[in-house]
Amino acid sequence: MYDQNHLAHAISRASDGRHDATFLKDGRTGKVTSYGDFWANAERMAAALVALGVAPGDRVAVQAPKEPAMLELYVGTVLAGGVFLPLNTAYTPDEVAYFLGDAAPRVFVCEPGKLDALTPVAEDAQVAHVLSLGAGETGTLVPARDAQKPGFDAVAREALDLAAILYTSGTTGRSKGAMLTHRALASNSETLRDYWRFTDKDVLIHALPIFHTHGLFVATNVTLMAGGAAVFLPGFDAEAIIDAMPNATALMGVPTFYTRLLKDDRLAEASKGMRLFVSGSAPLLAETHDRWCEVTGHAILERYGMTETNMNTSNPYDGERRAGTVGFPLPGVEVKVCDPVSGATLSDGEIGVLEVRGNNVFAGYWQMPEKTAEELRADGWFITGDLAMIDPDGYVTIVGRGKDLIITGGFNVYPKEVEGVIDELPGVLESAVIAVPHEDFGEAVVAVVVAQDRASLDEATLKTGLAESLAKFKQPKRIVVVDELPRNTMGKVQKNVMRDTYADLLKG
Repeated sequence: MYDQNHLAHAISRASDGRHDATFLKDGRTGKVTSYGDFWANAERMAAALVALGVAPGDRVAVQAPKEPAMLELYVGTVLAGGVFLPLNTAYTPDEVAYFLGDAAPRVFVCEPGKLDALTPVAEDAQVAHVLSLGAGETGTLVPARDAQKPGFDAVAREALDLAAILYTSGTTGRSKGAMLTHRALASNSETLRDYWRFTDKDVLIHALPIFHTHGLFVATNVTLMAGGAAVFLPGFDAEAIIDAMPNATALMGVPTFYTRLLKDDRLAEASKGMRLFVSGSAPLLAETHDRWCEVTGHAILERYGMTETNMNTSNPYDGERRAGTVGFPLPGVEVKVCDPVSGATLSDGEIGVLEVRGNNVFAGYWQMPEKTAEELRADGWFITGDLAMIDPDGYVTIVGRGKDLIITGGFNVYPKEVEGVIDELPGVLESAVIAVPHEDFGEAVVAVVVAQDRASLDEATLKTGLAESLAKFKQPKRIVVVDELPRNTMGKVQKNVMRDTYADLLKG
């Protein structure tokens, strides 16, 4: 089925001829979507996109709630030969304006309640068509789908054609659109399916968002490739996840999932029939790993990936899942630790910048050839910017992050972006944004601010000033006003000193 479309062929083979098998079960309503219904709707979605003028290579952007129809739109975009561009639902209109202006999609889908705010933004970006998708599959997208007939002939797409663009912000300059090919997505999902032993007997609890790699290209694609089923939840809900566990086999989550689930007294009993718990998108504390083992008898399998590369490494399915590490390179993926200055490969146990190479690696940054050349070598090695070491047993440990990236609750926050917004607020001379430990989110955003000419700055007022410009997960949990920022002899702000100073700020 869909032989001429590389990714669609790869994710449809396991369900070919199994039209009545369950693909999705709504964790709220119990409604079941069969594979037959899903693919028929995805074909209708593809036909609707083509009717709107979507041609091979055109972008289809979406900022909408987690609904089966959004997955149908993703697969429908692939079938139509388009490039899927999911956007975080927390992004403000100002943030969405940049993405639409940069990617120039032909179609943009948003929530019905945001049409008034986002339609002018889309028009300014010369988006041809704006549709809507809301909770309960309300809006204009589903009627547009239902007006079409199933039986769409997939548009031919080859391995190196683009299937998706995901934006990943940089610490300086503007956000970068990582271009993901059909091969990158298909090869990585196939590897993960086999490495993590997913089959058509698996039932995955899917509580992740579907606007980034983890929820969309790992959880969804792996389920499709295995021909398994997923309990589809709109987001993290500890009670709903516990209720789903007795009839499920696997859970993919971020560390926050596991710290919160450990607070539920029913966890030990509910998890008895589960076979796999996967964690990623943020560092998992060793104490969380150990406590989970103690309570459930299961060792969480931690892995490591990036927007640009999908998944790179994983702790083993069989063998020791070593706390604090992200395991071994996945089959078909090469990793090495290099000197950040010379680029020379370092020996085991030495800390340097992690580089990766494989079919999983992206094709470059959208309309940024110079940035692509800086981070993606001509021989295929991608410079991740993450600091790592490889121990003598081959386990990879991420020991820090270049560029001061903050990962809070599984979401990436880049300090430079937040600092730029803070520095525009009245009375602010300069600011520095850092990560501090947070029991629930792993890391939290904290801003350290210097007042202009001894102006009186109030934390609550500063927070209010950020609310309209930054997504909630980017907004500082605390804002500390100081006389000056610590600097070294070269005048560079010492964020490491501030991280130590405020390490206990959110404790207690």
